[in-house]
Amino acid sequence: MLNAFRIGWIVALAFVLEGCVSSVLEVEGKGTRPVPAALLADMSRKSMSPSAPILVRIFKQESELEIWKRDRSGKFALLKTYPMCRWSGQLGPKKRIGDRQAPEGFYTVSAGMLNPNSQYYLSFNLGYPNKLEAALGYSGEALMVHGACSSSGCYALTDEGVAEIYAVAREAIKAGQESFQVQAFPFRMTPRNMVENRNDPNFSFWTDLKRGYDIFEVTRHQPKVSYCDGRYVFDTEFEGGEPSNVLAACPPAVNQPDPKVAARMQSDQVAETGLASSGRVSMAHAYADGGMHPSFRKLLKRSGEKALAKQTSLTSVPISRPDAALADPHLPGD
Repeated sequence: MLNAFRIGWIVALAFVLEGCVSSVLEVEGKGTRPVPAALLADMSRKSMSPSAPILVRIFKQESELEIWKRDRSGKFALLKTYPMCRWSGQLGPKKRIGDRQAPEGFYTVSAGMLNPNSQYYLSFNLGYPNKLEAALGYSGEALMVHGACSSSGCYALTDEGVAEIYAVAREAIKAGQESFQVQAFPFRMTPRNMVENRNDPNFSFWTDLKRGYDIFEVTRHQPKVSYCDGRYVFDTEFEGGEPSNVLAACPPAVNQPDPKVAARMQSDQVAETGLASSGRVSMAHAYADGGMHPSFRKLLKRSGEKALAKQTSLTSVPISRPDAALADPHLPGD
């Protein structure tokens, strides 16, 4: 019995010294912890079931992640917005291994992509590159949403944040949702943000993403994602079914766009034209290396890296490039 106790203690100590987790109990239990009671109460107030399907939206510039849940009306409603502790790179899509870019696009996360044993507490894989990105020759792997406050192409939400997100996703999948959609955007795709970034080389790509963004904003239904002509196409039925060649021209569509969505797009275009001609729109932001939510940046600036680590229980993984986190975003030339 004593030998068994000693062996167990040695194993536990090995896990602690490895720096990825704080205890063996955490390894065994963190991926199965229940949804917090406060979040369950929020679901109840918003007419949501813990087992209802979810959808995730990510916004780089605002450093926020949203969890949406289908409510009793059959539409998605916002459950909670989480501040993002760290993301890396610039605004724009990920294109190659080592560019430190966090992905932008539409992704599908299934049960096998949830990782309860991540070195960054808990994580789920975005599935980059998706079918479009692979056809365009983009490279990279293991791009995650995870805990901690360190990023090299991932989205870091702190351990506390990812624990809630992971639990909500796990329960939806256990209840029968085969996969959930993740929509990753450079910014909230308002007319002002679009105009501020109209000279960016990624603007045409962002215009494609905005079509999916607008569909969800108007309908509160998950957009159906297709690929052709080297771009995303949303809520479209094609003659002959889904295009097999992602880079070939899109086949003729057999359905008409939703008139409410089309009206939203037209209204935004009018607003963008007005803003562009007014001369009152500020310059787009630049980044040395990614962003950090203002709530974390304020703490980092005031009290330093150790204080931020303590505040967010980040005792094993350092904050990536804290100097860049304090500098970003900044105006070009600063």
